[in-house]
Amino acid sequence: MPSLGAARSHWPVVAWIRLKLPPQPPVMMLMPGLPPPPNPPLDILVPNPVTTDPRKRVYAYEEEREEWVVRLVWDADDPEVLEAECRQPLYDRRLAGPEVKKFWAAVKDLIAPLGPLPVEGADPRP
Repeated sequence: MPSLGAARSHWPVVAWIRLKLPPQPPVMMLMPGLPPPPNPPLDILVPNPVTTDPRKRVYAYEEEREEWVVRLVWDADDPEVLEAECRQPLYDRRLAGPEVKKFWAAVKDLIAPLGPLPVEGADPRP
């Protein structure tokens, strides 16, 4: 899973979840032209510019936990997908099972306003 935008934490991604968002209702156009880009699904997501392509609209949120960082990323070009990353200073081993469960619980807390979302993919799964 490519990480979009510039993360504040430079730790590697040791776990990730790709969640499927419900489709947004169609935009009602009052004037002819292109519809406006979609809004991020959560209020906590803030613009996170992609330095290699300034036209991309990527939004992210990072929250520090005990010894790791949970990061949510949403790309306006793929509005039905919300990605979550667990970043931790692990370079020589995989994330342990109890830590994966803590990461999944943190993601569930952050996406609670959206309700339960189906998981498209994850590594590792609890």
